Amino acid sequence: MWCVAEFDAEYITRMEDVLALYEKPYDSKEPVVCMDEKSVSLHADVRPGLPARPGYVAKRDNEYTRCGIASRWQNEPL
Repeated sequence: MWCVAEFDAEYITRMEDVLALYEKPYDSKEPVVCMDEKSVSLHADVRPGLPARPGYVAKRDNEYTRCGIASRWQNEPL
């Protein structure tokens, strides 16, 4: 988690610019894209799954080994 050291005038001015941008009406010629970090859990299979074959669906064990977390960018158009 990050935090802002100080809310000075420059920070507030820039934040107001960002908020004003988000308030603009949608324009397909100039879309606004929000970039944000999302943490995800990394998992590894304990046992290999069984592939699909005629008459049977693929099978995967629900047991996993936790391999930490990572940050991933997620893009969401406004």
